[in-house]
Amino acid sequence: MKNNKNLTAFVLVVTPLIVLGISLFIGRYPKPLLMPLSVLLHDQLGQNLVYNLRLPRLITSALLGMSLATAGGVMQMLFRNPLVEPGFLGVTQGAGFGAALSILFLTTAPLVVELSAAGFAIIGLLLSYFIARRIRFGGWVLRLVLSGIAVSAIFSAGLGILKYMADPTSQLPEIVFWLLGGLWSVTWTDLWYILPVVVIGLVIIYLMRWRLNLLSLSDETAFSLGVAVGRERTLLLAASVAITAVVVSVAGIVGWIGLIIPHIARRIAGANAASFIPVSMSLGAVFGIICDDLARVLTTGEVPLGIITSLIGAVIFLIMMTSRSMRIAR
Repeated sequence: MKNNKNLTAFVLVVTPLIVLGISLFIGRYPKPLLMPLSVLLHDQLGQNLVYNLRLPRLITSALLGMSLATAGGVMQMLFRNPLVEPGFLGVTQGAGFGAALSILFLTTAPLVVELSAAGFAIIGLLLSYFIARRIRFGGWVLRLVLSGIAVSAIFSAGLGILKYMADPTSQLPEIVFWLLGGLWSVTWTDLWYILPVVVIGLVIIYLMRWRLNLLSLSDETAFSLGVAVGRERTLLLAASVAITAVVVSVAGIVGWIGLIIPHIARRIAGANAASFIPVSMSLGAVFGIICDDLARVLTTGEVPLGIITSLIGAVIFLIMMTSRSMRIAR
């Protein structure tokens, strides 16, 4: 049993590292698809390309996939709803509104756009929380879901107004490309900006992952088992929203990772959160890297990452929903 656990942990850690190492050689220089090892060893331009462009970008794509997949798994457990994803509480829509606001009225400097997006993502969560506190009917989960839907709609409407006001020759394309999602402008500075928040958030979730099984029960049942429901749910939710906010502020709107990867992880490891959360982290990292590879090499230009993740995620979702095993389980 111990050997099996050690082997599983080794596979979960090593697989993303192997995929990341291979991806360093995938690109369109010096020729499409693969870079020979000799270029990395002897070509100064190739070395700069790998170390200063591809490496920070690939690490960020791994953190992006890992964060969204983990946050999706946590939220699906906390809200007892398999269709919940990280943008459910107005976080993603708030980030989009913040980025558009910065592009329109402040500056297009990447750091300012990222800070504005992260700030409004957190504001989206806080609004959802305080509105849920004011709703007078239903349980806490239902109230939070309803307030999240309302806040998301408000930010979406605000984003539509900002796009209508934007200059169609300069500001509007900037907003649209940010909303489509992508990592083409990521540097080491962006990576160091998100790394502390992502690491702390993922460590909190990993250490508390077994508590998700209890928190997915009704509040009364969880409390009777000795769970501090409000405190633990708030901590896990805050960690999930924090990692979502910082990665979305850098990458833009990237959908479906937080919805589909936890489902795949549960197929592999079962419904026990202590097992499927680590699998979600590993699969999310691999999925993020592979999607970014496709975004870089499919065409001579770059396909927005959000389009790739949405397309692949939707196809996988349809396959899972129409598979024989799903019909039997239902």
